[in-house]
Amino acid sequence: MKIKIENIVATTSLGKELDLQKMLIALVGAQYDTARFPGLVYRMKSPKVAMLLFRTGKVVCTGGKNIEDVHTALDLLVKQIAAAGMPVNHKPEIIVQNIVASADLGCVINLNAVAISLSLEKVEYEPEQFPGLVYRLDKPKVVMLIFGSGKVVCTGARKIEDLELAVEQITKELRDAGLACSGEAQKGSSSPYSPRHLDVDKSR
Repeated sequence: MKIKIENIVATTSLGKELDLQKMLIALVGAQYDTARFPGLVYRMKSPKVAMLLFRTGKVVCTGGKNIEDVHTALDLLVKQIAAAGMPVNHKPEIIVQNIVASADLGCVINLNAVAISLSLEKVEYEPEQFPGLVYRLDKPKVVMLIFGSGKVVCTGARKIEDLELAVEQITKELRDAGLACSGEAQKGSSSPYSPRHLDVDKSR
């Protein structure tokens, strides 16, 4: 089973106040309209990410599909700014704030049964408002969106390991409650899903 990373949000500080008007000229394709957003928006094509730059020197990077993309994009940004004659911290600390990923448990899930069986204080399920069940894990501290198709979305993780642990944990809890994949409920596989088959897709 693969866990597919959909988005990584990371932040850093360049250590200096930024002249966003100068940045608008230095960064080809950048957008800066204070009437709509207080920061400068800069979209890179390779790696394909979006950067939000603020006058304070704070930078938000979003859209990365792996940690390497984030580091590469921020390194390129620092080089471009330095090349334009603006002094910044050349090795800023990069902090991952959120990793959003998806996975498929491989079977149809009865969300009504899940809502009843799992810890009520951790579950939100209102199908008339949202088709998925929201389940908040304590360890790791992430939020899982579980859909009847068996697909899950994990958000709030700060490490790849948290994603793996979260999927293992929800699978174990479903299995312990008798709601895990088995027999005719299994999709596209003759054997039940096992957490040891986890494979995080970091290629994108």
